[in-house]
Amino acid sequence: MIGRLNHIAIAVPDLAKAAALYRDTMGAKVSAPVPQPAHGVTVVFVELPNTKIELLHPLGDKSPIANFLARNADGGIHHVCYEVADIYKARDQLKARGARVLGDGEPKIGAHDKPVLFLHPKDFNGTLIEIEQV
Repeated sequence: MIGRLNHIAIAVPDLAKAAALYRDTMGAKVSAPVPQPAHGVTVVFVELPNTKIELLHPLGDKSPIANFLARNADGGIHHVCYEVADIYKARDQLKARGARVLGDGEPKIGAHDKPVLFLHPKDFNGTLIEIEQV
């Protein structure tokens, strides 16, 4: 069911500084900031040969990233995203195996304009997991 690693999302307190670190220090291709109002974040995409890094920064007062940064002032890994071929089939298999799907259990359109779901971190060794249909 699980496919390749799609991205690792890192919450950052200073988006410009984090983007510069990846671009200028590490030599990565870095996108311009992309506001995602539906998700309460602004995202910078770091393109790597084998995957992506998403740098997440709060957008608005109700951003879930703001709460994360309140607990982790320097930022840190927020979630890991894996690809799946069929998000509904993956959801049903995961639920049947005891995994908890966050929210109402229905896929939402994510930052890459594809259906996504999030899985409870307590079911995955303390890591918030995102699955994305590709």
